[in-house]
Amino acid sequence: MFLLGYFLQALAGLVHVLLSAVIIVVIARAVLSWVSPDPYNPIVRVIVQLSEPLLFPIRRRMPAFGGMDLSPMLVIFAAYFLDDFLVPSLQRIALNLLG
Repeated sequence: MFLLGYFLQALAGLVHVLLSAVIIVVIARAVLSWVSPDPYNPIVRVIVQLSEPLLFPIRRRMPAFGGMDLSPMLVIFAAYFLDDFLVPSLQRIALNLLG
C-alpha cells in the first residue's frame, strides 16, 4: 500500500502546483483586461488561450454585474477552495496509507 500512498502524495503536490498556476494565469488575464495590450503579443495570446476555457463557461451562465466580469473571481475562489480541500485530503489519505 505504500506505493499508493506515495502516488497520492505526488498527486497532491501536482494538483497544488496546477491550481497555483490556474490562479496566476487568471490573475494575469484580469490585469491584462485592464491595460488592453497588443492581442498579437505571444505572451498575451498564451495567457488568453490558457484562461479562456476556464472563464468562458462561467461567463456564459453568469450575467455581468454593471459591466463587470466576475468570472475570474469565481475561478480563483474555486481554485482556492480545491487547494484548501482536495490537496490536504489527498495528503491525509496518503499519510494514512503510509503509516
